Amino acid sequence: MTFEPIRTERLILRPSLLSDAEAAFQRRSLPEVARYQDWEMPYTLERAQKRLTELVAMDGPQDGEGWSLTVVDATDPDRILGDLYIGITWGGRSAEVGYTFHPDYWGRGYATEATQAIIHYLFTDFGVTRIESSLHPDNPPSARVLEACGLTFEGLTRQSFWVGDECSDDMLYGMLRSDWETWCKRPRHRPDHVELVPLTAENRRAVGALVTHKSQERFVSPMIGNFREALVPPSLDGATLVPWYRAIEADGEIAGFIMAAEMTETHPNPYLWRFLIDRMHQRRGIGAAALDRFEQRCRDQGASAIEVSWAEGPGSPAPMYLARGYEPSGKIEDGEIHAVKQLS
Repeated sequence: MTFEPIRTERLILRPSLLSDAEAAFQRRSLPEVARYQDWEMPYTLERAQKRLTELVAMDGPQDGEGWSLTVVDATDPDRILGDLYIGITWGGRSAEVGYTFHPDYWGRGYATEATQAIIHYLFTDFGVTRIESSLHPDNPPSARVLEACGLTFEGLTRQSFWVGDECSDDMLYGMLRSDWETWCKRPRHRPDHVELVPLTAENRRAVGALVTHKSQERFVSPMIGNFREALVPPSLDGATLVPWYRAIEADGEIAGFIMAAEMTETHPNPYLWRFLIDRMHQRRGIGAAALDRFEQRCRDQGASAIEVSWAEGPGSPAPMYLARGYEPSGKIEDGEIHAVKQLS
């Protein structure tokens, strides 16, 4: 199937040319680019030229073959940003995708924008029924690209990925056509009403089904952990915490969960303990609205401050809390940064 260039808001995805070899060499020979990829170093210009010669001989993705296209700036087509990999299997029914961008273009959403476009092409034009990808467990930025495109974590294979004599685990992500259709139809708008509602017999299943992205799990406890600690609260400073928890409802739909430790004589400040927004409802302003309501509840109860803690790292909620006035206290609790917000 002949591949026609795809134009997005900022990019053009086009078939590779022999003249792309120099840019491919410059990009793929960088240690920070090759670190989590499947080629051995050093990566030479000759290897880039050989690969481009093979790609140019192909009209587009073919069953049983790996194919790559080049990603360029839509306003300056001579500026090459990176490349996308497509591997077709099972008679055209399944596809694997991958991406490699120059570090100058990391962190700008280009990989996500390009991958979203190729996923649309593979499902609608090429007609695959499944798309998958894999990545190194120590590469959360790549995981966030896949998650932003709607793929979900499907498992980890141990010591299964070899590059030369180096071996690592491999994280597997996947998406069916039906998953993609549901992802595309998810609500994107800012809701009119966000409420903190009690858990009931009617909403308990929806609350239990809440899930965050895999890359966020080191920062956000899954619902099974939330339920466990709500049922059997831990102790702190010799006193058992008193949990208060609510579902976060956005325009009548369960979209998240919040849990705090109530004020007691031993713990005079409420502690924001658990906070989760479902992967299908993120980036809608729901979290900010839910925190507004929680903080107002604390004020209404006479609290003078709220405490919270967070883990550091890519994807940490730290920027959100810092922007809301939570200031690190200097304490470290279970490896997390403790912070306090003074309430006026």
